[in-house]
Amino acid sequence: MAAMDQELAFGRKVLEAQPFSVLLGARLTAFGDGAAVLELDVRDDLRQQNGFVHGGVLSYAADNALTFAAGAAVGPAVLTAGFTIDYLRPARGEVLRARAQVVRPGRSRVVCRCDLLMVDAEGTETLCAVAQGTIAVAGAAGSVSAATEGPAEPTGAG
Repeated sequence: MAAMDQELAFGRKVLEAQPFSVLLGARLTAFGDGAAVLELDVRDDLRQQNGFVHGGVLSYAADNALTFAAGAAVGPAVLTAGFTIDYLRPARGEVLRARAQVVRPGRSRVVCRCDLLMVDAEGTETLCAVAQGTIAVAGAAGSVSAATEGPAEPTGAG
């Protein structure tokens, strides 16, 4: 259990170093063993004109959760190479939860999946979007060079 706590503490430190994540108020609630859970309290300024959580906020959460899951499997030198997202229903609720896990870890690329869930006041989860991404292992053959990109950490930004 102590190792899992250390992994989560490390992941939270990385997240806290991301100014945009801090601006949004994102928090890492699980990190390790090829999985990550990122949460975000829904505020009015994160909604679009119809009152739903903006798709860009959902994309941010998917991007970061996918990258953190990959980092939990292969180490911190990872960067998003690309991802797709499918919006299934309007995002309504109190908390956005992005639950990501590794589908296939590779030496240079890691494939991950993310479920984006809205959590209501009673704690009920509703799936509102799904994402799949490919995460590059920095410094691996055919991927972004750590030397040209600076220090590599799970950034959620490719």
